[in-house]
Amino acid sequence: PQRDSTLPNPLITGDQDRCFQPFFSVLRDPQTQRFRIWYGSWTDDQRTDRSHIAYMESLDGIHWIRPHRVLKDPGTIQFGSEVLDEGPDYFDPSQRYKYGYWFNGGLHIAVSPDGLDFKPLVDPVVLKHDHDIDNISWDPIRKCYVAIVSTYTTDPEWEGQRRVTKQSFSPDLVNWEEPWYVVRPDKNEDQGITQFYAMSGFLTRGPLRIGMVKVLRDDLKADEPPLVDPQAYGIGYTALAWTRDGRHWHREPGAFFDRNPQPQTWDRAHAWIDEQLIVGDEVYLYYGGYRQGHKMNRFRERQIGLVKMPLDRYIARKSLPGETGRLLTIPLCVGAIHGLIINADASKGTLRVQVRNDRGDVVEGLSFADCASVARDGTRLPIRWTNEQETENRFAQLQNKQISLDFELKDASLFAFEFLE
Repeated sequence: PQRDSTLPNPLITGDQDRCFQPFFSVLRDPQTQRFRIWYGSWTDDQRTDRSHIAYMESLDGIHWIRPHRVLKDPGTIQFGSEVLDEGPDYFDPSQRYKYGYWFNGGLHIAVSPDGLDFKPLVDPVVLKHDHDIDNISWDPIRKCYVAIVSTYTTDPEWEGQRRVTKQSFSPDLVNWEEPWYVVRPDKNEDQGITQFYAMSGFLTRGPLRIGMVKVLRDDLKADEPPLVDPQAYGIGYTALAWTRDGRHWHREPGAFFDRNPQPQTWDRAHAWIDEQLIVGDEVYLYYGGYRQGHKMNRFRERQIGLVKMPLDRYIARKSLPGETGRLLTIPLCVGAIHGLIINADASKGTLRVQVRNDRGDVVEGLSFADCASVARDGTRLPIRWTNEQETENRFAQLQNKQISLDFELKDASLFAFEFLE
């Protein structure tokens, strides 16, 4: 994702909107199509260990209707503004919205019919953990709730005490599995005192669940010369992670979205993505930005902004310049499909596809020679063999069979593919 100077960042501010934390939720109401944001706002006495949940709406996800509204606390809130919408057809309308937050040693859950009036689901902590960051989400593949919880701990794998991310599953938001590590320091990949503050912003695409990891380096400063104030230490960026089974995560080394390279900008020290929202053929990535260090001026300089990216363009398979690249998928069992679309950039080259059967043989009529070369850039580019009708006829013969897709790339990038049912 690339910063866009035409966006009025930061969208949610510390001064006007009393934004206090880089933890929030942005949803789009399926009935009104309005964008809704819940975020942590600072208290009147500006305590560093307390917050309220604030709320605003928007027609476009960019310009927010002010003034903000501070909702009634369902209980004492330290940190957390993670809200889930179960949808208008949820079996218990009084509990359509779920809200997770941290206080007094662990995760608390509250429920609401409208996302505005929250009440505790149960009184006690539902999942204990020793650091003050957590969030909840719904895994539509495994059909369960997921909690990401932070722990501040030691381990033989790293030096000193660090913030590390764990995960747990629940069928009902009350009974949880014992949490297990999902993101932790790797001595072969991570330099200095690398910590993982949280993982959030989940999006499910095909068989993948994609998450955004908040990476913290409290041993570094955003700018030089060094400031005397020790609170000036601390920078943060977002790393990309994904899982195929819901339990084991792969974290891509390095920054997926880095802090602003320009000094004195509102997101110079931290850029932590906390929400992904599909809007048309784009993904809106909302993130928390810090101007200075991890603990500096937390009541004014922790704010929320937006960057965008084309849908599903997280990672590409690219052919080397001037060479032809080949990519063969794993075997795929297909149902009633009638076409194939790809997310690719072949504007400076070409891309073709052929289909192989379970024996590895090219299916008649679905070879490279039959495929019309793609030489464009787009998120939903159709693949045609001979013509559209012939493509549908050939695919109809593949129903409930096992196939593999064989891609040929010349100066092109392939991000994703999708069968049309």
